[in-house]
Amino acid sequence: MSQPRWAVVVPVKQLAAAKSRLRGALPGVPHEELALALAADTLRAVLACPAVAEALVVTDDPRVAAAARAAGARVLPDEPRAGLNAAFRHGAAGAAAGWVAGITGDVPALRPAELAGALLAAQNGHPAARRFLPDAPGGGTVLLTAPPGVPLDPRFGVGSAVAHAASGALPLDGDWPSLRRDVDTAADLAAAARLGLGPRTAALVASAHPARAAG
Repeated sequence: MSQPRWAVVVPVKQLAAAKSRLRGALPGVPHEELALALAADTLRAVLACPAVAEALVVTDDPRVAAAARAAGARVLPDEPRAGLNAAFRHGAAGAAAGWVAGITGDVPALRPAELAGALLAAQNGHPAARRFLPDAPGGGTVLLTAPPGVPLDPRFGVGSAVAHAASGALPLDGDWPSLRRDVDTAADLAAAARLGLGPRTAALVASAHPARAAG
C-alpha cells in the first residue's frame, strides 16, 4: 500500500531562548550552536523520510531560517511570544491539503525510517483520528498527526500527552526510540547519544568531549 506524502511542521524558537535547561551541557560549546544543531539534525531526518513531501519550519530566528532553507525546507515566520502551539497551528495552516504532522525540533537521534513507521501507523491504525506519540518519559509529546480535513489542534507543553488524549487524539504505539527521545536536559542528550546522534550534534559533542569521542 502506498503511503500518503506528509507535510511536517517543525517549530524552532529563537536560539538564544531555546532549550534553556541544556545551557552549559557541553563545555566550551556556545548554547546557540547546540540549539541549532538539535534542530538541524531533526530537520535533516525529517527531510530524509520517504513519507515526507515537505517540511515547514516555523521560526523568527534568522540562523534557523537560513539553515532550514539550505536543507530544503519551507520557512514560515513565527510570531514572537505567540508560543509553541501557535507556531504548530501556523505551520499546519500553511501546509498543502493532506496529511499533516507536527514534530518537536529537538530529536537529534531521529531515524527517518522510524518517523516513516510512525506516520504509516497514524495513517493505517485510525485514519480519521488525530494521533500523538509520547516522549520517552511518557508525559510529553514528540509527534502529533492529523488526517486531511482535520485540524492539528496542538496541545504541546507540560503534560501534553494527557492534554492531547483529553482533546480526542489517540496514542501511537510502536517501537521508535529515536523518535521518542527528545532532548531537554544533559541526561537526555546523553541518552540520545547512546542511540546515535545526527552529524551536527555529534560533532559538537565530540568537540566538547574529545577523549570520549576518541575512545
